[in-house]
Amino acid sequence: MRNVLKALLIVASVLLAYMCYRSVMNPIEFDEAKNARDSEVIAKLVNIRKAEIAYCEAKGVYTNNMSELIEFINTGVIPKVAKKGELTDEQMKAGLTEEIAIALLPEDAAKYGIANYDSFMTNFRRDTNYVSVKSSIFGDNFDTSDFDIVPNTNNQAKFDLKSTIFLTKSNVEVPLFEASVPYDVYLKGLNRQQIVNLNEEAKTLKKFAGLKVGDISSPNNNAGNWE
Repeated sequence: MRNVLKALLIVASVLLAYMCYRSVMNPIEFDEAKNARDSEVIAKLVNIRKAEIAYCEAKGVYTNNMSELIEFINTGVIPKVAKKGELTDEQMKAGLTEEIAIALLPEDAAKYGIANYDSFMTNFRRDTNYVSVKSSIFGDNFDTSDFDIVPNTNNQAKFDLKSTIFLTKSNVEVPLFEASVPYDVYLKGLNRQQIVNLNEEAKTLKKFAGLKVGDISSPNNNAGNWE
């Protein structure tokens, strides 16, 4: 009987030690896995932000259509201004701006402190060219085939993309966008209790339970909630 009790005590001790070990290691292992997944998701959200900003600069609004955004990346063009020469402090104090300088007439040169009109116009240029969205922002080899796919979801989940026009108190219309993915989606397969804890914490703090960039409820300068 004593031997049986000893054996049971040993088994219980080992089991208790293992449970203590897991209680310490589970959160550590979860955090390591979460941080790795966070990094992959954030990298994609940053790319979505870059594309949306370029889209808005070209069209005046953001899009909530991911297919349209991907098409814009692959086929769209954006203006790129090549600059030659700069205005001096004295010229700007005299009221000369780049817009005025580009169309400056010889008879107006003196009032802006320009002694040699021909030399100034030769050395001050602003030429606008149109370049590919993909090559200028992401590089020619950028692959958009999984642009909308959330990492570590076996190609089963896509980012949620929203856009709106926000009306300020002074009746100014501000275009906004938001791209997001919940913890439940991109952390699926990790320790379920730890995910529940994250969701509860976000709920308590009244924050989005996941990762997102931008905000359609109010302007936030297109910031990510990890920044």
